[in-house]
Amino acid sequence: MKKINNSNSCDFQYPKQKKSIKRRKTRQIKIGEVAIGGGAPIVVQSMTKTDTKYIEQTVAQIKRLEKEGCEVVRIAVPDKEAVEAFGEIKKRASLPLVADIHFDHRLALASLEKGADALRINPGNIGTKEKVKEVVRAAKDRAVPIRIGVNSGSLEKGLLRKYGEACPEAMVESALRYVRILEDMDFPHIKISLKASDVMRTVEAYKLLADKVDYPLHAGITESGSLVPGSVKSSVGLALLLNLGLVDTLRVSLTAPPEEEVRVGYLILSSLGLRSRGLNIISCPVCSRCEVDFIKIVSAIEKRLSPIKSTFDVAVMGCMVNGPGEAKEADIGLACGRGKGVLFKKGKVYRSLKEREIIPEFVKEVKKLAKK
Repeated sequence: MKKINNSNSCDFQYPKQKKSIKRRKTRQIKIGEVAIGGGAPIVVQSMTKTDTKYIEQTVAQIKRLEKEGCEVVRIAVPDKEAVEAFGEIKKRASLPLVADIHFDHRLALASLEKGADALRINPGNIGTKEKVKEVVRAAKDRAVPIRIGVNSGSLEKGLLRKYGEACPEAMVESALRYVRILEDMDFPHIKISLKASDVMRTVEAYKLLADKVDYPLHAGITESGSLVPGSVKSSVGLALLLNLGLVDTLRVSLTAPPEEEVRVGYLILSSLGLRSRGLNIISCPVCSRCEVDFIKIVSAIEKRLSPIKSTFDVAVMGCMVNGPGEAKEADIGLACGRGKGVLFKKGKVYRSLKEREIIPEFVKEVKKLAKK
């Protein structure tokens, strides 16, 4: 990367982000037809937030998630009624489904019989070693992966006594205990997660684990909060892990509709140059030079363009300073002024727009570009 000189020319070369992040080498597993680890693209997951026994609502939510680009969906299976519903949901869903199991290993066995593409079990509450082995035997017969999902809030009591708290070392030891059980049974379809609501504890736990195993890792900051604070905390934690190359699949856990989890997940990956899905909309923060209701304009444009899955840069600017000048690298852009707007492409003015044309005409031009 060149240094910046003092001349009028710009010799600074931006690093290509896709090459700057070296991912950890792992084994590869498959959840349904979706590859996890082993060099596969980082997979974006979410979890249904309906009551599983309400089949219609759950299936509808899965379909909405699929439209947003979700690739794997986890479903809570808390009781026998949920198991029966899971079987029907599986018949009607096109995405691979992970059965999320706590407390009762029999629910895992029943979910496998209903066609679960993967299981998530929590070492802190799944039960004895023999119960785990029973689940592993059934999963092995079907070649169904198991995620060993450690949560800091539900660690085994013995580990809490040993370490005094749910520290990264305790979380890693919990995961490794169960990894060894699966390995002793010659079970290779393993994925691991180590989640806490604290960012740095989560990051340190993954760093410790990554040196000890080569299984793919599922990452996320659990219980991160509502849409804005949760997105910020998740972005910080996941960016740190992604930059270390320690993520093979992720979920952004938000107190918000699951579709938002998927959107934020892709935005995080896109910002690091790891994956892209949909337009990269650039907009200025607004200042006193702006002479229009810019926040309203940006919101309307984002909403109308949200169905587009093409990947190129779209700039929406509130004045002539920011656009087209500062947004000249965008594939297409809009600069707003009092009672008018200017549409530009790659920094060159393409056409002028009247105030009433700003949103509809700009959206039309972006859609034309997307079709190309």
